[in-house]
Order: sequence, then C-alpha cells, then structure tokens
Amino acid sequence: MRPQKVLDNDILIGLTKVFRSNGYEGTSLKELAEATGLKKASLYHRFPNGKQEMAEAVFTYINTWVQENIFQALQNEQHTPEVRLQNGLDGIRRLYDNGKEVCIFRALSMQTGLELFEQQINSGMTQWIAEFTEIGIVLDFTPTEAAQHALQTLIEVQGSLIVTKGMDNISVFENTLKNIENRYLNT
Repeated sequence: MRPQKVLDNDILIGLTKVFRSNGYEGTSLKELAEATGLKKASLYHRFPNGKQEMAEAVFTYINTWVQENIFQALQNEQHTPEVRLQNGLDGIRRLYDNGKEVCIFRALSMQTGLELFEQQINSGMTQWIAEFTEIGIVLDFTPTEAAQHALQTLIEVQGSLIVTKGMDNISVFENTLKNIENRYLNT
C-alpha cells in the first residue's frame, strides 16, 4: 500500500480553514481540494458523502480539539480552579488564534448549514455551557449563577469574534476573555 501523501490531520486543518472562511454554502469542492492538497477524486474517496461529510469531519475534529485543550483544562483537578479557568481561556485563545479565526458554529450555521448541522451546533454549545457551569460551581457560584455565567461566556466569546472581525480589532476578543476571567474570579 502506498503511503498517504497528505496526512489526515493536515486534511482536517485545510477543510476547517476553508469552512471557517466561506461557510458551508460558500465553499466549493475546488477550494476544499486545494486547501487539502488533494484532487477532487481523492477527496471524494476519503469523504464519499461529499461536502456534508467533510463538514461533519470538521465538527468532530474541532470538538476533539476543544475537549482536549479547553474542557480538560477546566476539569483538571491537579490545578486550582483559578488556574483551570485561566488554562481553559488560554485554550479559547488558541482555538480562535487570539480572535483572528471565525467560530465553526457561526461559519456552518448560515443558510442550509443550520439545518444540516443543527444537532452538532446544539450539542457543542450545550457542552460548552455545561463545562463553564461546572467551573463556576467549583469557583463557589450557586448552580443558577454558574449557569448564567456559562451562558454569558458563550454569548460573549461568540459575539466578540464577530465584533473583532467587523472592526478588525483583536483587542475586543482579548478584553472579552479578561472580562470573563474577572467575572468568574470576582476581580
């Protein structure tokens, strides 16, 4: 068997970049092939169900990354709750390249993407809220307060990404993360 010329991780990174830039409807197979370094036929060989399967693979890839780099940081009981929160926020910085990258939820929730990926988007947001609720409880907020903070955190991160792009000002994103940290740590 011939070795693969393009590694699976590289393919997923390329697909993610294109979907983040163009959304689901705005992405062409040509762009996906170019971003992955594969020909269209090779791309279809790996993803027989086409563009939708590619987008689903991107959701899985990002979900795994978030689990490993954000949620595990929030859950890591070897650190104080304050450090866990800071490490989780650092993971958010890396996920969105300090505010330069678009959220995959937003990118794939436009037009028909919302219908196609509603379950993945809902599941991802629900888990986000659950994880940030848990760190809020660990930081001594009541369950109600922790849930409110978690929802507000999701809203602020998503909103700051849009404002950061619209104003071409990454300090909006960083200031949002600092405000989230201050809210959780009561500083």
